[in-house]
Amino acid sequence: MEIKVGVIGVGRGMSFADGAELCNMKLVALCDKWEEKLNQFGKDKDISLYTDYDEFLKHDMDAVILANYFDEHTPFAIKALKAGKHVLSETTSNITLAEGVELCRTVEATGKIYMLAENYPYTKFNLEIQKIYSSGELGRVLYAEGEYNHPLSPEYAYEISPGRNHWRNNLPSTYYCTHALAPLMHITGATPIRVNGISIAFEEFHRTAIPRGDRGSVIICQMDNGAVFKLLGIAMPGHSNWYRLHGSKGAAEITRGPGYFGPEQVRVWHDEWDLEEGMFADRVYSPNWPDKGELADKAGHGGGDFWIEYYFAKAITENKQPFFDVYKAVTMANVGILSWKSALENGTPFDIPDFTNEKVRQKYENDHWNPLSREAGSPPTSIINQVEPDKEAVEYAKKIWRKNGYFGE
Repeated sequence: MEIKVGVIGVGRGMSFADGAELCNMKLVALCDKWEEKLNQFGKDKDISLYTDYDEFLKHDMDAVILANYFDEHTPFAIKALKAGKHVLSETTSNITLAEGVELCRTVEATGKIYMLAENYPYTKFNLEIQKIYSSGELGRVLYAEGEYNHPLSPEYAYEISPGRNHWRNNLPSTYYCTHALAPLMHITGATPIRVNGISIAFEEFHRTAIPRGDRGSVIICQMDNGAVFKLLGIAMPGHSNWYRLHGSKGAAEITRGPGYFGPEQVRVWHDEWDLEEGMFADRVYSPNWPDKGELADKAGHGGGDFWIEYYFAKAITENKQPFFDVYKAVTMANVGILSWKSALENGTPFDIPDFTNEKVRQKYENDHWNPLSREAGSPPTSIINQVEPDKEAVEYAKKIWRKNGYFGE
């Protein structure tokens, strides 16, 4: 069964478009309101091109991959589901708790496959740690850490975020938490039930750069199995992607070092009194792919981009919701939302609602609290009073925007 798929978003979406054929999916349509870029990417492909999303959804296809703006995924996903399409949604599933409620209900009502396109659990080293944890060697998780700290050069940051109202320039520091959290959930199967958030502000940054959000955050998650997870991100100086796990019988981590993912090695270690026959007290090695390595090596984000499309296609073929289903997707989005509420209240803990339960969902169906709304009176995106950037910073950003075809403010 070949799955006909359409992609919305010709920036990030082109990675999915180009990788579809590796996973028994056929790209049949692209959609983007930026017509120039749409035609540029689609001119050499035997596909249909759309600038109107509603017209795009009328195309004969089985599934839609959403790679549009971070804060617009829920309405696009709901439209696609109601149009009879399966949905693979990138970055985050919902921006408000009310959106999360509506999305869960729509997936249940339509019976379609919904998957969050979270790729960091599917790097070679995180898959290896999951295999080790699943074997029982580490016991039950007690504590884990996930880091996704990804600073960008000012020029590149402005290239991909044109305009002061672009979502990247208004993102609260806790919202992009899935790259830190999802690998730990995938490895252990644990789910967050309570969060505390602390934001890391840097006033000089606000004066010399356009983004209104803070540079970083620390999120403490209490998990449903009693474990505690700590998340660090998102754009402080000093790039780092790192994961660590302490279980009741041992510990594992990816090793630190130069490069986007460091040396991509795994370290596993045990106290001498927990050693069983045949175990090493401490081992460090470079893992292999479990299978399909030749395909994963062709994909971006450490091979993760291949696996998310592979598991999406597998879920459609088997008619079975994937690991990162709508409930896990919404839970992670709600971690970002509620840990930002926590940060604005000096770390006050907030419970993560269980959106598998309709009675619980009813309590939040009208909760539209949204720092990204950009409307007057909306919650702040920084823990400090809004600092206006210097004139020089604004002029530099505009210079980059103009060079790349954006002439707004």
